[in-house]
Amino acid sequence: MLTARRPRMFVARLDSRTESTPLARYLLRAYLSGLPSGERYGDTAELLLGELFANAVQHSDAPDERHIEVRFSLVNSRLRIEVHDAGTTHPALHSPTPDDEHGRGLFLVNELAERWGSTSHPGGVGKFVWVLVAPVPTPVLVTV
Repeated sequence: MLTARRPRMFVARLDSRTESTPLARYLLRAYLSGLPSGERYGDTAELLLGELFANAVQHSDAPDERHIEVRFSLVNSRLRIEVHDAGTTHPALHSPTPDDEHGRGLFLVNELAERWGSTSHPGGVGKFVWVLVAPVPTPVLVTV
């Protein structure tokens, strides 16, 4: 007898380099492809993961040899993405001006995520930033 199982959390540790961002997105796509309706999270989830991972690489005060860990899980129909790094600085949302060349990543996270936040690792080194991504509604097909 076949039984349906809820997908487990996916965890990977990647080099703390900008070049690892596409790999993180690839791993997310692979995880979502195993979900019955994973395509409903795709574009938004990839964009948010890319922003969080890039922020962890660029703004972490941790040594470069420390890894960045990504975690994906499905929680009550919401995709939870976490990006863990060994840095101590938590992200702070600010409104970019039209002339700013950078600084829009967290603004996008705030606009596109259902919720997001940052938490220090309990009793340890570093922090993680998390987002919850709601599924895109399935389009209704009307037949005439």
